[in-house]
Order: sequence, then structure tokens, then C-alpha cells
Amino acid sequence: MPKQIDVVGAVIVRDDLVFCAQRGQGGALAGKWEFPGGKLEVGESPTTALGREIREELACQVIVGAKVTSTSHEYDFGVVNLTTFYCKLSEGEPVISEHKAALWLSPSELGSLDWAPADVPAVDVVRSDLGAK
Repeated sequence: MPKQIDVVGAVIVRDDLVFCAQRGQGGALAGKWEFPGGKLEVGESPTTALGREIREELACQVIVGAKVTSTSHEYDFGVVNLTTFYCKLSEGEPVISEHKAALWLSPSELGSLDWAPADVPAVDVVRSDLGAK
């Protein structure tokens, strides 16, 4: 049975733009784009984990809103169970430390990036929800 990895991702929206982060070199899925977030710790709720991960990774605070979607994708290192949530910034600006790059894109531009496979279903939902043509 492959290892199960429960993770959360933040679809941060501001001024009709969506925050996208590129994974750094050296780790799994290097160079792929993702919605920032990370692994749940034991006993942690998804929304609590997401707030903590965004503080740790991006040095800002978010308000976690509605769930976007939950997906599972099997990689060679295990099965990633990703739940994404719409978020809005409540304090600070995202500052990347673990990522290689970051962009604010319109929903219609999201399809131009090379997304990590687990994030692709969320990208499709976000494009549909936010009216990408």
C-alpha cells in the first residue's frame, strides 16, 4: 500500500488574481507550479494546517474560506491527498522562501503553467468558478 500524504493548498485570490508558487529545486516535483500549502500534522484540522503552512512558507496570514476540491494523485513517493481552499490575505504580503518563483495570474492564465498533477483538478475548478474563458 503506497504511503498516504494528506496536504492542503491555498488558492489565494486578490483583485481577481490567483497566487501561484513554483516548487524549488532539489525536492519532489521541482519546477512544477502549485497552490502553496503543506502537510497536515497529527490532530490538526485542514484549515488550521493551511493557516500554519502559509505563515511558515509565505510569512503572511490568510483567512481560509470555502473548499475548492479534494483530489488524490499517486506519485512514485506515495499518494498525495490534496484539499484546496479559497483564501484571502488578512495580513502581510506573500514572501517566498521555499519556492523558486511566484506569480499573480488571472484565472484565464492559470492553464499556461506546468502544474503539479495533484493541483490540476483544483486549477480546473478555480478557472470555472472564477469565470476563466
